[in-house]
Amino acid sequence: MKIALDPHMHRHLSLPEICRLTKELGYDYIELSPRPDFMVWWTRPRAYPQAVRAFKKAMKEHDVGLATMQPMYRWSSPYRDEWEMAMDNWKRLIEVAVELDNPLLISEFGRGGSVERSMADRDGIHTPEACENAFWRSMDVLVPILEREGLTLSIEPHPEDWIETMAPAVEIIKTINSPAIKCSYIAPHSFFYGDDLATTIRATQGELVHARVADTFNHKASSELRYIVNPPGSTARVHQHLDMGEGEIDWDVFFKTLHEIGFDGVLSSCVFGWEERAEASNRFMRGEIQRYVDKYWK
Repeated sequence: MKIALDPHMHRHLSLPEICRLTKELGYDYIELSPRPDFMVWWTRPRAYPQAVRAFKKAMKEHDVGLATMQPMYRWSSPYRDEWEMAMDNWKRLIEVAVELDNPLLISEFGRGGSVERSMADRDGIHTPEACENAFWRSMDVLVPILEREGLTLSIEPHPEDWIETMAPAVEIIKTINSPAIKCSYIAPHSFFYGDDLATTIRATQGELVHARVADTFNHKASSELRYIVNPPGSTARVHQHLDMGEGEIDWDVFFKTLHEIGFDGVLSSCVFGWEERAEASNRFMRGEIQRYVDKYWK
């Protein structure tokens, strides 16, 4: 099992400095999320040869590995121009992953939600069905490339994507029927995935290769005052990426169930909420994740 750090809260540091800090915080692996100087949200990677070489050199010097990369492109867009650019960007990103000897890519089903629709609902076809059809078209393009390069792409249903719940997401992954396409489970999205934590995790058995660890509150709780959102009647939904123990996820159920289904993939710390104490937060998360791994896997 690989325990990795998502260094988003430290994104002001250069990639070589990220390698140093990752090791200092007790992690052996990096989960590379989007950052403006290398792997950019929605647009072509800025991973020019010198940057790739410097990153590889720093990983070797500090004895850390690259566990995952998280490209984010509009591969589920029903708009042809967006979709074509997403395919171009994915192909370049796959080249970068090969250069970095990174076998696991992670991403989201994508292109959904009220914010996306308000930005680009240009012709009235931005529906879940249109997004799903665009996603399948993307699979037709990308799966052969991933299989040829020996890479795995792990996908999760994300809040506000065209698919948010785990059960149909796993069905889609199984339908793709490729060793190159697997499933991610993001703990702070648990209350979007389904109503029962253990049942939802068990649904991923045989497909799950990656899980992100952070806490959150249950946005579906019965109390009307669990969240107070103004103006009254707002349809806004929130989720957090908090330190373990600050929310409502039952971590014994989470880790126990992962062990029961035979999980042996990447566990990454993905706390985003505490940039003013980022180092302390990530040290704490490293210790807590290890404590549960020791409890259930040893």
